[in-house]
Amino acid sequence: MSRHRSPHLGALALVFTVLKLASLYPVSALAGTPFPAPTSAPGALAAYFPAHTGAVLACALLQFASAIPLGIFVATAVSRMRFLGVRVAGIEIALFGGWLATFDSIASAAAISALANPAAAHDPALVQALYAMQFTFGGPGYAVPLGLFLAGLSVPALLLRLLPRWQVWLGLGLAAVGELSWLAMAVPGALFLIPLLRFPAFVWLIAAGFALPAGAARRAAPVLASAQTT
Repeated sequence: MSRHRSPHLGALALVFTVLKLASLYPVSALAGTPFPAPTSAPGALAAYFPAHTGAVLACALLQFASAIPLGIFVATAVSRMRFLGVRVAGIEIALFGGWLATFDSIASAAAISALANPAAAHDPALVQALYAMQFTFGGPGYAVPLGLFLAGLSVPALLLRLLPRWQVWLGLGLAAVGELSWLAMAVPGALFLIPLLRFPAFVWLIAAGFALPAGAARRAAPVLASAQTT
């Protein structure tokens, strides 16, 4: 039985999770308080970032770094599924969602880095605009495509029995939460949907990284063909 030659998905998911969680540390521990809420007054935003420039910049650097293993995970997972004989649109949807989540994570880090620039502190309106951009990229802009990625992998994995059923249904449930999180752009009461996806998704990605087989291509293709004809 041939095996898919690729980076270890579980290790990539672990590195991504560690870096992503580490990006929260500077503003929660070093700065003593997390980022202000997206609905905060412009004055509060303008006062926060100049006072915590070092912590904000560290957050941006770590978040940018976390996007690299995420992107490699996406590319490797989609390549693995194709190697296992998956030939359905869900894989292309997963690739689209995964790339978009990776890009939005980088864009969010870029906006955070701009907020750490002392020149931005002199213009409260600019700070508010940059923070709104950061929230859009790092909140719904990250959660919605990540949900597409989870769904795009979970459906073929269910058909081919490549992942445990509990993990497949968890992935589909998280995908639904991710798609609903776009409401957070206009409805403050929907903000809870973003962490409701973000943190369980770490567990899903790590579990999938260790569970997704690297071989069994000969078995997968007939199973998929059978599923497509029923």
